[in-house]
Amino acid sequence: MRIWLSVILPVLLLGSSAVLAPPAQAVASKTKTLITLHREGGFAGFDDRVIVHTDGCVRLSRRSGPAVDKCLTEQETGTLRRHLRRLRLGRSEAQPQGADFIKYTIAYRGRRVSRYTLPASWSPVVRHLEQILEKYWAPD
Repeated sequence: MRIWLSVILPVLLLGSSAVLAPPAQAVASKTKTLITLHREGGFAGFDDRVIVHTDGCVRLSRRSGPAVDKCLTEQETGTLRRHLRRLRLGRSEAQPQGADFIKYTIAYRGRRVSRYTLPASWSPVVRHLEQILEKYWAPD
């Protein structure tokens, strides 16, 4: 009987600790969002999202394939923060007539603004986030 207890007890303890530990996704969701970019539309049918958290990790998703979670390098995070210091959101733009326009929506500091043409202060931010999407999004 003692042999069974020495074998079963550690297995039960390991199983209960796995149940008590929070899932990895729940831990990741506790970080605050720094900025979100949603690019949609155009002839290519974009539906891309880049969510950057304050800890420097990102969640990338596209119309096809699963979402990907990665962490940026310090250089990439620093560059993004420098671009964000110069970002001026302004107002949302009305949808132009036609079907080939790309809509860019940025959510930053509690505001969400959509544009079809990129203002000068948006371009560096959008281009940097698009580069991050191209570099890191690869479905497993």
